[in-house]
Amino acid sequence: MKATWYFINSGPCSPSYNMALDEALLDFHSEGKIPPVIRFYEWNPATLSIGYFQRAERDIDLNAVKEQGLGFVRRPTGGRAVLHDSELTYSIIVSEEYPNMPVTVTEAYRVLSEGLLLGFQNLGLNAYFSIPDSEEKLSDLKKPKSAVCFDAPSWYELVVEGKKVAGSAQTRQKGVILQHGAILLDLDEEKLLSVFKFQSSEAKEKMRLTLPEKAVAINRLTDRRITIPQCIEAFKKGFEDSLEIELVPYELTEEQKNYVKHLEENKYKTDEWNFRK
Repeated sequence: MKATWYFINSGPCSPSYNMALDEALLDFHSEGKIPPVIRFYEWNPATLSIGYFQRAERDIDLNAVKEQGLGFVRRPTGGRAVLHDSELTYSIIVSEEYPNMPVTVTEAYRVLSEGLLLGFQNLGLNAYFSIPDSEEKLSDLKKPKSAVCFDAPSWYELVVEGKKVAGSAQTRQKGVILQHGAILLDLDEEKLLSVFKFQSSEAKEKMRLTLPEKAVAINRLTDRRITIPQCIEAFKKGFEDSLEIELVPYELTEEQKNYVKHLEENKYKTDEWNFRK
């Protein structure tokens, strides 16, 4: 018998709602109210999210974010800033005590990301896990050169033709793992670079030149246009096969919706959270 997990496809949502729902699902699961969950979602408007430990004023050109009508939110997870534009975002909520779940963050990351690997393969892409294979790459992991998520792949992130195609981050709270990440369909490098602060114009130009060598979107890897619905189908099956689970659609109750709204209003919409030092 396959284990049953819940499946939620939220579609395009506001940045504050997206983060509130991810955290709420973690809370519901920690309380035993729901089984593990896989969720897919998009962003409306396109949004810059920063990692839990990042300093917005130091790393981000907030005027450029505002001028372009982009959303802005701090994630509950670590990692670096991500511009969520033409992408499918996924989240996985599962107990640390789930059967055969590795104890270490890196190995749990590998197990949970296996579904992404199969998803890319379902789309006909030759994806594989990144494993830092030099002192320089290991050093980049410990001390990132920039605030840009897609500047370099981390352990077990997904790579096609040597370039990062998905960026993920993880947090563990209340005995539950929350892993979420971005699957790029298209990448606008100029828009991405426009929202970051650089030490000099030379540093920005260097990033402009190197970014296409480090990150790539799905639709630059294939002759056909891949759509969000195709991605959802491919990655849903990828997670079902890799985790040996059955995904069952789930709708939140009214009580759960109110909890998400409260979390959104009192945390993810506030300057205290998003711009904290």
